[in-house]
Amino acid sequence: MSTQTYGHEEHHEIGPKTLIMVWAALTILTCVTVYVATVDFGRSLNIISAMVIASIKASIVAYYFMHLKFEDKLTWIYALYPMFLLFLLIATTIMETFTRNPALY
Repeated sequence: MSTQTYGHEEHHEIGPKTLIMVWAALTILTCVTVYVATVDFGRSLNIISAMVIASIKASIVAYYFMHLKFEDKLTWIYALYPMFLLFLLIATTIMETFTRNPALY
């Protein structure tokens, strides 16, 4: 009798030491986010720093908990393509904001 396997045949486990390190990193980054929110660096710098920290935390979650660490290149393309589209959406929105005529509002 033949068994068919679909997808990945190997099973990857993340050890408890790695999970504790990921938890510690996410906790520290959350504390840094709270600190950045309480200190006034200027409106745009606060937003940029919060978004950078949130992106780092999302990358850690995707890399370890969504197991992107063990995936092939095609899966990475599928994971990063929506990020590219989000970047385009944000960039075009920012460019449109700078070209608005304030006299119309």
